[in-house]
Amino acid sequence: MEQAHSDPKVDSYKIGVGRIQELMPTMVEAYHNFTGICFDPGALEAKHKQLIALGISLFANNEVCTYYHVQEAIASGASQQEVMEAMAVASAVGSGHTLSQGATRVQQALETLTAGTQ
Repeated sequence: MEQAHSDPKVDSYKIGVGRIQELMPTMVEAYHNFTGICFDPGALEAKHKQLIALGISLFANNEVCTYYHVQEAIASGASQQEVMEAMAVASAVGSGHTLSQGATRVQQALETLTAGTQ
């Protein structure tokens, strides 16, 4: 298993959550319990859950979560190749998302705007 190294942005996030926890301990504890259960191995292995989370983080353009889930995927046994393939799938979904909106909403908007003008 490859060793994951800490990232300063992830460290900063963890410090920030620690500050929130001082003010709202019940909320932070509930969040950690929820995410912990979601990421526990089940039908999907932990590394697969981390790779899914990485893809969502990339799609959402969430820099801290991207770094975090790369670290966690590697720590869970994912290879660099698996991380890169997850990134590629996220890229495909992202471009597919744009294409699907063009094929539906943009064309509908154009039809609405040009209705009766042809």
